[in-house]
Amino acid sequence: MKITRISLWHVPLTSHATYYMAAGKTCDTVETVILRVDTDAGVSGWGEVCPIPNYLPAYARGVAPAIEEMAPLLIGANPVGVDALMARLEAHLIDHRYAKSALDIAFWDITGRVADLPVHALLGGRQSESLPLYHSITCVDPDEMARIARDAQAQGITQFQAKLGASGGWDTDVERLARVREAVGPGPLVYGDWNCGATSLDATRVGRAAAHLDVMLEQPCPTIEDCARVRDATCLPMKLDEVAHDTASLLEAHARGCMDAVALKLSKFGGLSATRRARDLCLYLGARMCVEDTWGSDITTAAVLHLAAATPPDRVLNTCDLSGYVSPRLAPDAPVRAKGRICPPDGPGLGIAVNAEALGRPDHIWE
Repeated sequence: MKITRISLWHVPLTSHATYYMAAGKTCDTVETVILRVDTDAGVSGWGEVCPIPNYLPAYARGVAPAIEEMAPLLIGANPVGVDALMARLEAHLIDHRYAKSALDIAFWDITGRVADLPVHALLGGRQSESLPLYHSITCVDPDEMARIARDAQAQGITQFQAKLGASGGWDTDVERLARVREAVGPGPLVYGDWNCGATSLDATRVGRAAAHLDVMLEQPCPTIEDCARVRDATCLPMKLDEVAHDTASLLEAHARGCMDAVALKLSKFGGLSATRRARDLCLYLGARMCVEDTWGSDITTAAVLHLAAATPPDRVLNTCDLSGYVSPRLAPDAPVRAKGRICPPDGPGLGIAVNAEALGRPDHIWE
């Protein structure tokens, strides 16, 4: 089997509600990149990557130039045997993992279709019938955040991520956490996420003032060192996200004692192959995992659900139905949330049927 063509589309995804985050970051309409890899066997695979602006060292319009550079190695290559092909790409173009993430997902989709197996069967086997979801709450007025939390809880959600730091002082963030906790009651998981937008001083003040609320903190500062300082000063559990992106960062965070939980996002690591290796390391280190991606629609959501389903359920903190936050939907048969949980697809490969006609003409084709 050989790759004969790679097609790329830029598709705007619009959030159902604008997400406000610390340091002026917002997520409203974001461009996602869709890939289709065709083969001479008539089998095609789909991939997706959707970088959020000002979030990680990645941008949507950087994907096409990266693939242009890798295209001579890709056309004519066998996409089955993903690790070997990804190793060749890494030797040719170092890093640019966000662009490689979409390719890697497409290769796994093809491999599963050829084997007539869902991707989760190839990643170790399905260990969960359904997966717990968290609901991300935009950083707005505390009372409005409480309302959003109550609405999500009424739909079965039991884990709530409250964005912090977008407005007001550190005391406003304490109020946000307090209102969300009051809205959902004792028991459900509540954690405050700064997306690297806080100083260790402000995050420590928030953590100490909110310690009685039974909350977790997520990625307050842009370095592992400062996140560890906040963890030590507040004695609150810490979830890492942006700074956890490879083996070295996972090992450092574990050594500093600030990785009680970690967000494993496909585009941070470079696709399913690399994130699976990170998953296995986290199993050894003892961290709970949120298996997800930065943003995206049905393709990336399907990919993360396969990896999450192949992970021991007691180590999966949660996952995210990214496609449930945006429009348009790219695959009409893709999974949707139900009672606070979501099931991975069961069909071969990613197990979804992307509506190629709705995408229109590709923006780039390599063959």
